[in-house]
Amino acid sequence: MITVSIWTSATAMASILPSPIRPEPATRTSWLPLWAMAGALVVGAWVYLVVMAWGMAHMDVSGRWVLMPRMTGWTALDLVLVFLMWALMMAGMMLPTVVPVFRLLRRIDRADAARACPWCRSAGFALGYLSVWAGFSLGATLLQWGLLEMRLVSPMMESASTGLSGVLLVLAGIYQFSPLKNACLQRCRSPLSFLMTQRSDSGFRLGLRQGSYCAGCCALLMLLLFVLGVMNLWWIVALTVFVILEKTVPDARWFSRLSGVGLMAWGAWMLVSGVGV
Repeated sequence: MITVSIWTSATAMASILPSPIRPEPATRTSWLPLWAMAGALVVGAWVYLVVMAWGMAHMDVSGRWVLMPRMTGWTALDLVLVFLMWALMMAGMMLPTVVPVFRLLRRIDRADAARACPWCRSAGFALGYLSVWAGFSLGATLLQWGLLEMRLVSPMMESASTGLSGVLLVLAGIYQFSPLKNACLQRCRSPLSFLMTQRSDSGFRLGLRQGSYCAGCCALLMLLLFVLGVMNLWWIVALTVFVILEKTVPDARWFSRLSGVGLMAWGAWMLVSGVGV
């Protein structure tokens, strides 16, 4: 069965829902603070990533920055800083991918005359969605700490082991073929039925569920940041574009499988040749 893209779902929603009365300017304006906050978070996250990436390449300057964790011997403060890095990175990378879901949810709530606050569920959705990725960021922080202590990740936040890089790439490639990956991706691409059947749920619960599907789809891909560098800006951009394409290209199954083959081939080459990146 061909998976309907998330963008197609937005069109379908417009035809299914009754056309509400054109909102008054005050109603439209009430959404501006929410969109402004979401946009500011995404822009701020990317500004932070650009600054931190520059700092990693100029440690003679950034080594004195408050936001820069120590190279080794992390303290509780360093763990907090690395968690902040991961959390902002996930917000910048993943929040733009659910903009179509925001639009669908807004359409549903604006059509519901009984709903006094048409934007509250969208705000709760964003909070729930980001909470899932905050949980992932906590796990990634602890994983990075462990790998750093085992000398498998360098102080520059990139893999110091060809074996680690190769294994991560092969596992990510295999996962692209898994039923769990396909099920989560389908939910991410086609949220229409999910939102329609959960109309009574709070926005926070909807965000937790959608975030869980997206984490199930993309978490292993995010761990590939260790391969070329957690603060490698071009690698971050490439993974972000990949996730967006996987959620939007028609019949994404072929895209996922083709990328899976490429990831497995890349990882196998690294394991066999012993040549890093």
